[in-house]
Parts: sequence; structure tokens; C-alpha cells
Amino acid sequence: MRNAQSLHFTTHDGVELHYRHWPADVADDQPRRAVVMFHRGHEHGGRMAHLADELQLPDHDIFAWDARGHGQSPGARGDSPSFACSVRDVQTFIEHIAREHGIAEEDMAVLAQSVGAVLIATWAHDYAPKVRCLVLASPAFKVKLYVPFARPGLKLMRAWRGNFFVNSYVKPRLLSHDPERIASYESDPLISRPISVTMLLGLYEAADRVVADAQAIQVPTQVLISGADFVVKRKPQEQFFERLGSVHKEKHILPGFFHDTLGERDRSHALARIRRFIEHCFSQAPQRPSLLDADRLGASCAEAESLAAPLPRNSPADLYWRATRAGLRLGKGLSDGVKLGFDTGFDSGSTLDYIYRNQPTGKGAIGRMIDQNYLNAIGWRGIRQRKLHVEELLRLAIERLREQGKPVDIVDIAAGHGRYILEALQGLERKPESILLRDYSELNVQQGSALIAEKGLAEIARFVQGDAFDAQSLASLDPRPTLAVVSGLYELFASNQMVGDSLGGLAQAVEPGGYLVYTGQPWHPQLEMIARALTSHRAGQAWVMRRRSQVEMDQLVEAAGFRKVCQRIDEWGIFSVSLAQRVA
Repeated sequence: MRNAQSLHFTTHDGVELHYRHWPADVADDQPRRAVVMFHRGHEHGGRMAHLADELQLPDHDIFAWDARGHGQSPGARGDSPSFACSVRDVQTFIEHIAREHGIAEEDMAVLAQSVGAVLIATWAHDYAPKVRCLVLASPAFKVKLYVPFARPGLKLMRAWRGNFFVNSYVKPRLLSHDPERIASYESDPLISRPISVTMLLGLYEAADRVVADAQAIQVPTQVLISGADFVVKRKPQEQFFERLGSVHKEKHILPGFFHDTLGERDRSHALARIRRFIEHCFSQAPQRPSLLDADRLGASCAEAESLAAPLPRNSPADLYWRATRAGLRLGKGLSDGVKLGFDTGFDSGSTLDYIYRNQPTGKGAIGRMIDQNYLNAIGWRGIRQRKLHVEELLRLAIERLREQGKPVDIVDIAAGHGRYILEALQGLERKPESILLRDYSELNVQQGSALIAEKGLAEIARFVQGDAFDAQSLASLDPRPTLAVVSGLYELFASNQMVGDSLGGLAQAVEPGGYLVYTGQPWHPQLEMIARALTSHRAGQAWVMRRRSQVEMDQLVEAAGFRKVCQRIDEWGIFSVSLAQRVA
């Protein structure tokens, strides 16, 4: 039997999480490969320890974590600050394995079960990892809550009393037919039956999003479905598999299996399929389809075209959106934010600056109430979180440039009013050598220049008018930037040719070793409302957006000559912010 090492890693918010490591039986000069395992809810990595031997992959390092709030990891049992926080824990764990154990992300296979499988599916969707393959066993995309209206009831109760805990109703005999497995579940002191409502509702929301947009996942994926699962529903598992964007994917329905797929009595034939799939994926070079032409072919292209198409006159949908637009026009007379959106475009720099300030204004108490509701829209909340993430990665890039002894010359090619750039610099002991802000809008240049003066940065910062898609103009930037920023721009334009030209110009300007901060929008829950009811800065046209998956956005950046270093994303999975480094 393979012996496990008990280890810890420090995750993104400073918490130390526990994990187990079964080292591979290979010579030091042999390539390193790993299988990284993620347990189901209520359990811990030790419940997957039997797989270290049963998978029969002795030449692979095996890792299994204890999620925060589980097993030997700290935190209230069954809880986490948010589901998205636990997804980011996954990313930090993968980075830790690559850094501390010397195993590249491309040389990892990921095996996950139940809640762990939803964590991994969400991670694959939001972070676009380059792992070799995924194996998802009985993913808990929809837990069977037998109480009618349980989910809305839990939402209502959380709004009233805050976070609280509910106990699992599942008996061990409904998880597996294996007597030893049942007995060990009943006696294991590290198993905890509670789960927080924050995690349970976060699980549901992430699962809905990932199942709906599974086409964005490009990693080779094997899905195992238990045929007699009393815990989770099969339909979302089937939908997820059918929508998967992976070129190589497999689905296996296991008749008679209960929910603990990897701990069932007759699991040997399921494990044989997992082993065969993992070995096959490692036997060939990683294959990822190119998405550089996804603006002309594919799911997101079709989605954008559908949103741009007019609705049948006087159809129920047409009447609904006409009424919505009429309501917004009524609100324009009371809410300053809505009025600004109509006047300058809901995607304009002026609107974004208003969203960043987040101070409701309008005519009287009713106007301010309408404006507050407008500012609290989920898309605007995501925008404000995106600003914080941009500022965080800006400071990280500046820190790295200082460590390398390089000057900090910043350019933002579509800065709006430049607020996030200028506010990110507050508190820095040493200011950048230069800051160049550019924008297409003369109004933004004027107001951004005023903001530079207000912040007392006129000695190092200037604001000029410029086209963010003029590759030649970008390539000839002076001084040559060591840190380029593109925030909230590419999401507004469907054409990958335009984005590629812009990134190509920046790649010529930024020297090898310099950095690029870029944003993406892999998901948005209000796409139709935006397309049918809001107008853009382009002469009052409808604001129709084509989503780019994180994989697509990363491929565009990579094709221009940058390598992604790290990423942040909000808890709703709407806006991502990434840091990339210019490579030779």
C-alpha cells in the first residue's frame, strides 16, 4: 500500500488547508504526473485514500485535499465564506502543487466526486485551467431536496436570519452498498453532517450556471453517473455532458450504483474506466480546439445573433421588453444613473465611473431609491468587484516589476475616466515612473484629466485621445509600457480580429517580461435584458454583447505573445481579471 504524507498549503486568504500526498514510484529523472482528488460534501480527503492504490497508477503522484470546513482543515464544519471562495481554493491548491511539487498543470488529471465535482466543473469553467483531463463522479448539480419549495425557502430564511446550517438527511446505507464503507462513514469522527446555507445555495447557483454554459469547458472530461442515486438528480448531469465543449468526452451510467460512486461495492469496473481514460489522456499531447474564430462560429456567436434579432411584433416577449424600456424611460426622469446611461450609453466611461462611485442620486427620496436599485443590479455589482480585482492585480504587477528592477511605465488603452488606475496607486510608497491614459472619447479625456489633477498626479500622468484598436498607434507608444491595462473594453466588441489587432499592437509595445492586465466576461445572467432594454455608447444602438469564454480570451492573449500568470473572478462568475506576462 502507498503511504500518504500529511501536508498543508496556505490558500489565497491566508488559511492553511490540509492535504494528503502519495508520492509516485518513479525515478527522479522521469516525468512527473499527478491525479488530484476532491471529495464529496460532508467528507474529507481521507475518504478517498483507498483510491491511491485502487486506481493502480503507481507512476502518478496522488493528492487529496480537505476542503475548508472539512476534515483536518480549519473553519466551521460545512462552511466557507462563499462557494466561489472554495473554487478559488482549488486554483490555489493546483498552483501550490505546481510550485512546491514540481508538477506542471498540464501534467495533472483531476478526479472529483459530488460537491467536489461541482467545484471542479465551476473551476474549469471560470479559470480555464490546462489540466490534462477531468473525471467527475456523481456531480451534485442538483441535490434532491424533498421538502417542497426548499430552495426559495432557504433563500428567504437566510435573508431574514443570515447564514445558518442544515443537517444532511442522507443515511450511510443510501450512499453505498459496501458494508465497510457504510461502517466507516458511521464511525468517522471527521465527517460532519451540517452544511451552511451559504454553501448550499452557492452550490445551486454555480451548478445552474455551469450546466447552462458547459460548452465553455474544453478540458477532456469523463462523467460517471450513478444509476440509483438517491442524493442528486440525473437530468442536470445529462445536460451538462451533452453541452460540454470538450472534444474528448465520455459518459458512463453505472446501473445500481448509489451516490458514493467511487466508494461503491462494485466500483472496480468504474475505476478501470477512470484509469483507462486518464492513461489515454496522458498518452498523447494535450489537445485544445482553437477558439480564435469563435466570433464567427459557435455557441457564443449564435447567442449574440439571437439577442440582436428583432422579436415578432406584439409577441409576449416583445410586449414585455417594450414595457421594460418604457419603465426605464420613466425612471430616467427620477434616477441620475439611469439618465446618464441613456445620455452617454450604459457601457460608456461616464456610466462606469458613476457605477464605481456607487452613490445613489436622483430627484427626491423616490429617485434615490430607484437609483439605489439600479446600482444594486448584479451586473453593476460585478463591475465594482472587477474594479477591485483590477486594482489588486495592478499592484501585484507593480510589485513584481520593482522586484525585477524594472521601471513602472503604465498605459491604459481605454481608461474611461481612469478611476481604477489612479485609485490603485493610492498607498504605494513609490509611484510609477509614468502613467499614460487613453480613451476614444473626448469627454472621457477631459474628465479623466481633471481626475488626474484632483489626485495630484499631473507630474507623472497624462490623458490623451486614442483608438484602442489601432495596432500601429499602440505599437509606437512612448515610453514603452512595462504594464499595459485593458479593462472592460474587449467585452463590448464581438470581433476577435479587432481584439487580436489591439493585443498585437500592445505586444509590440510591451517588452518581454512586462505585464498585461486584461478583463473578460465569460458569463452574464442579464444578457437579454441588456440587449433588449439598454443602449450602448454607439449612437444609441442596442447594447448586444457576445460573451467570450475564459478559454477564448486566454487564447487571444496567448496568441499575441503573453502568458497568463494569475486570475481573479467575482463570486457570480461574471467578470474575470487576469495578469499575463509578455514572453520572448
